[in-house]
Amino acid sequence: MNSKPKHPDPPRRPPAPAREPTREQPSRNEPAGDRLEGRNVVLEALTRKRRKVLRIWLDAAAKPDSKVTRILELGGTRIQRVDRQILDRMSVTGVHNGVIAEAEPFLELTMGDVLRTAFEDAAGNARSPCFVLIDEVQYEHNLGAVLRSALGADVDAVIIPVQRGKGITPVVHRVSMGGAEAVPVVREGISSALAQLQRAGVYIVGADMDGKPPWELPLSGAVAFVLGGEDKGLTDPVRKRCDAIAGVPLAGGLESLNVSVTAGVLLFERVRQRAGFPVQSRA
Repeated sequence: MNSKPKHPDPPRRPPAPAREPTREQPSRNEPAGDRLEGRNVVLEALTRKRRKVLRIWLDAAAKPDSKVTRILELGGTRIQRVDRQILDRMSVTGVHNGVIAEAEPFLELTMGDVLRTAFEDAAGNARSPCFVLIDEVQYEHNLGAVLRSALGADVDAVIIPVQRGKGITPVVHRVSMGGAEAVPVVREGISSALAQLQRAGVYIVGADMDGKPPWELPLSGAVAFVLGGEDKGLTDPVRKRCDAIAGVPLAGGLESLNVSVTAGVLLFERVRQRAGFPVQSRA
């Protein structure tokens, strides 16, 4: 008995290639570079020019205030006007103020790179640098706040561990309000960085609650402040490398301060001393 001939299976259509985000509808997860959100953050990146800003998406309905006008002037052809809903979908921080940008990653710096230029200004005059080392900070808002204070206190670099703790995320950029664009961030082992600072003659001050009030310590010279993470103080190996321990006296039954607040207190005590106010001894 003749069997019915089998029809060959129809040829399979090759799978459609994955759709790439267009410039009109950029994706929240585009890997082109670092994500910058907010007018202040994007404007700092454009103004300081430490790295290239690749492209900028600006709310099509944004009113031309001073910051938007300046972004338009500096951004040029890199700017694309888009609906605000697109920016809302792109946003990682949830607060973009009508502008999001992508920038090239910063060049990676080492402690050696920073120290080579830290003790002289552009004219070759001697200067006393300042550094902040943070071991295992876990909350992006804390790191962003430290960078903001570091910018205001003229810090030369902030050092964070290579693997532990938070790196520079869009939220860190947002909270630092330009601090992450201005203050060099070094990712290096804390012990290695401290050893190099000691060899360079930098006065190392750890932060812990059993330390001296910072206004009793000489902070106007070359100094590095070392802070632990949110859930713990300084580790014993780090503490042993410190020349002094500073603690902020507290009232009201408080046992400790937020790490970013502690950093601010120490940094601006240094600013006070460098302005000519003397070290104060306990009465």
